[in-house]
Amino acid sequence: MILSSVILGMLAIAPMTGYDLKKRFDTSVNHFWSADKAQIYRTLSRLVTDGLAEVVTVRQIGLPDRQEHHITDAGRAALTEWLVSAPDPHRERDPFLARIFFAGTLERQQVLTLVAERRQAAELLLGELRAQSAPVEEGPAPTREQYLRFATLDNGITHAQAELRWLDGVEKDLP
Repeated sequence: MILSSVILGMLAIAPMTGYDLKKRFDTSVNHFWSADKAQIYRTLSRLVTDGLAEVVTVRQIGLPDRQEHHITDAGRAALTEWLVSAPDPHRERDPFLARIFFAGTLERQQVLTLVAERRQAAELLLGELRAQSAPVEEGPAPTREQYLRFATLDNGITHAQAELRWLDGVEKDLP
């Protein structure tokens, strides 16, 4: 499963608790991959069972112990195998586009309302992605790892901008 590989990739960056992983998902890869807390914890448990990750208890003073997940050598091998494998075919499933496809039976204003709601979501996403990219743009020359992470962020920004241009056209040309 791809979620397992994404989590192994996160653990290859740094050991994390399930809570840390959820925060990292929400602030770094949410423009191309999402997972809820239950999916993350189920997948972590499977990774530990399969020997691809291990749990290390980190004692804390005055706080509950942290249950950090660390990638194992087998996990690094599985991650590398996934990284060098042929890309999976991508078929987008977008509920908004399904609505637009069938929205010909709606009044024009109802369609424009759908477009306006999508525009608001796209603008919010674009703002969030730009905010994430600001620290990267100001820093020193990035490492390859940093550059590639930034490249995925740039991809998200480019897609959000394209979505907004497309929405402009739909709105302008809607009969």
